[in-house]
Amino acid sequence: MVLFFPIQQELDCISSSGRILGKIRFDVPTEEYVFTPDDESADLTEIEEASIAARIAGLYAGVHSIPMQDDD
Repeated sequence: MVLFFPIQQELDCISSSGRILGKIRFDVPTEEYVFTPDDESADLTEIEEASIAARIAGLYAGVHSIPMQDDD
């Protein structure tokens, strides 16, 4: 299970044990959602990879969104 928390126009991806896996953000130049691992050397489980892929697919489909920060 992976939990997703919106932080500053990104989604923190956190494992069920509380380990920060990385962030999902929208890359404006490429117009794609990108997962950036918090630790390049850490291996994700198949379930974690599937959860992150499903969330990214949901972002593209409009099922999920990343709240934008309003500094006003």
